[in-house]
Amino acid sequence: MTESCPTLAAELGPKRLPARPPAGRISIALCTYNGAHFLAEQLDSYLAQTRPPDEVVVCDDGSSDATCAILDDFARRAPFNVQIVHNPTRLGSTKNFEKAIGICAGDFIATSDQDDVWMPAKLEACAAILEANPTCGLVFTDAEVVDDGLRPRGHTVWQAIAFGRTRQERMRRGQSFETLLRTWIVSGTTMMFRAAYRTHILPIPEYWVHDGWIALMVSAVAPVELLAEKTVRYRQHGAQQIGGRKLSLGELYQKARTLGPAYFSLALRRFEAAQSRLHALAGELRSPSFLAMIDRKVEHQRRRLAIAECRSRGKRALWAMDELLRGGYSRYSPGLTHFVKDVVL
Repeated sequence: MTESCPTLAAELGPKRLPARPPAGRISIALCTYNGAHFLAEQLDSYLAQTRPPDEVVVCDDGSSDATCAILDDFARRAPFNVQIVHNPTRLGSTKNFEKAIGICAGDFIATSDQDDVWMPAKLEACAAILEANPTCGLVFTDAEVVDDGLRPRGHTVWQAIAFGRTRQERMRRGQSFETLLRTWIVSGTTMMFRAAYRTHILPIPEYWVHDGWIALMVSAVAPVELLAEKTVRYRQHGAQQIGGRKLSLGELYQKARTLGPAYFSLALRRFEAAQSRLHALAGELRSPSFLAMIDRKVEHQRRRLAIAECRSRGKRALWAMDELLRGGYSRYSPGLTHFVKDVVL
């Protein structure tokens, strides 16, 4: 009896498929306050996600319109868990987000405003990046700027804030912390981050906007990735706290004229708070050089405050020139135009 030859499959054993990264649980942290006019469209966009969230945590900050009724109806219809928390006293936007983030039970947290509309693949695209890159702490995307009726305004958020190729490449090369020290880039409605970094983020100083703080803190301890896709329809309307409208040269000039000592005093307080938190996290930072950077950023903000408070145009020019030669404007301001503002305005 002739012995048959073993098959190739038998020799190789069972076929081994490439390991797929484990799927993380997704939480949406939504903050509401008198948002009835646009809220339903945002909630419906959660239901349309190609990868639905595992939970939605809503913290309402004392709405007096139909917001709570809309949320209750959504909770009844949603195929996933919806937790609605009503604040007994108003917290304000930043502290309200802090509360919602603290309640989330998912592995990944996506913060959400009440007035935008998410593209169907938003959660799937962001979660896929975090799952494929275990060291990545946060991912953010671009957004299409629309009017109050969701009609495109002809530009994106990245275009509105001049987040062009050069800055994008810096972020991709791992220079997210350095880039975020200079200017705000990450819009909260476009970002998703690992809940594991919640202890690094919370509490959020009340004079920070939540997205700027979260992005800066996470970038100090973990890589940040960007997705050059529009995953949100970013709505512009009159009641909005922070907009994404492209400003004309005239509007930019008028805005620059309003940046007085109060503005620079607030900026200094913000980065002093960041300095304190980062020094507390010193052993966990991606690079020990970040401590020197945040110290220099605080010094730069202190110098800009002194320039803003000075009534002598000649002294302002001398102090600004000194800071320019020290490299403060090139490393710790959005651009050299801020040197010109400090001298001229």
